[in-house]
Amino acid sequence: MISMKNIAILGSTGSIGTQTLQVVRDNNDIKVHAIAAGHNIKALAEQVREFRPKLVCVAEEKSINELRLLTPDIDYEVCYGMEGLIRVAAYDKAEIVVTAIVGMIGIIPTIEAIKTGHDIALANKETLVTAGHIIMPLAREYNVRILPVDSEHSAIFQSLNGEDRRTIDKILLTASGGPFRGYTREQMQDVKLEDALKHPNWSMGHKITIDSATMVNKGLEVMEARWLFDVGMDDVQIIVQPQSIIHSMVQFVDGGIIAQLGCPDMRLPIQYALYYPERRYMPGDRLDFYKLGKIDFEAPDRENFAGLRLAYEAGVKGGNMPTIFNAANEYAVAQFLKKNISFLGITDMIEHAMNSIEYIDNPDVNEILTTEQEVYELLRAMR
Repeated sequence: MISMKNIAILGSTGSIGTQTLQVVRDNNDIKVHAIAAGHNIKALAEQVREFRPKLVCVAEEKSINELRLLTPDIDYEVCYGMEGLIRVAAYDKAEIVVTAIVGMIGIIPTIEAIKTGHDIALANKETLVTAGHIIMPLAREYNVRILPVDSEHSAIFQSLNGEDRRTIDKILLTASGGPFRGYTREQMQDVKLEDALKHPNWSMGHKITIDSATMVNKGLEVMEARWLFDVGMDDVQIIVQPQSIIHSMVQFVDGGIIAQLGCPDMRLPIQYALYYPERRYMPGDRLDFYKLGKIDFEAPDRENFAGLRLAYEAGVKGGNMPTIFNAANEYAVAQFLKKNISFLGITDMIEHAMNSIEYIDNPDVNEILTTEQEVYELLRAMR
């Protein structure tokens, strides 16, 4: 008899969510019990039809009828909004929750999933960036595993498997450099949205692709890594590795380095998180070192990519400063995607918010979410 792996997914129609469902297709022992999505109701209806979850969440109440009309012959319960996200995250038949939803909206559902005793396959980096001081102690209290899905953090997690974390000397977090690697600020003044969305190695959603182009994403990953692996900001070193073959490395106190390598494919970290500590066969390309020939390394450019400098400043300062950094970036990227601001305007907005919003040393969840709204109000007033 097959032992089923029971999961729930927050953000099922996004990039990570759809690739999670591909992992489900590739295996015959994962049951999707509950899913939550945003506004792509047509794609959600197709998922409901294929995977038959018992609980489905949409962003807005008005989307419920649309979803029902597309799936009239299927029996399931539908909910909406934050209350619905919490219900999906805490669904009693799930053992592990894939948090693939984008943005700080993922914090409260993740907390509720932890309190229910569910392991977390974490793809929502904002949860740890802004509330790591709350999430990690809570996970320890409820004996819940936080299993990273992000490719770099999964690589670090895999490199640490079987090792004593007290022997970590340095985390070497790799970055592709994005589509504007090697550009000066002058060269980036007039870059277009279409250029910023052309990631050289990965196929991702628009938000994270822009974050990669500004390298803000790498700054967020440094802040996330400090919480996941209990290290200081200065213990995480970014290394630009354009081929995206080495996904990250760990250097230990004896000078030894363990790295995780592979073809760029998000299904690997997703599958590793879902089945940890078991490794499963996964169809797809395999790394051919003869064809690869070489791997290049470069230092990150903090001068021209201001997002990196600001991220380290926010992470070292702590408190609600990472929330200010993250919320300002979310707002600014949304404006850039609408072509309302320039590419360099993204980091300009982040710096303005970090210099303007009142600092809070040890924010609770309400203060984190209030800070987010204060940032939005500040930046809306700039336009």
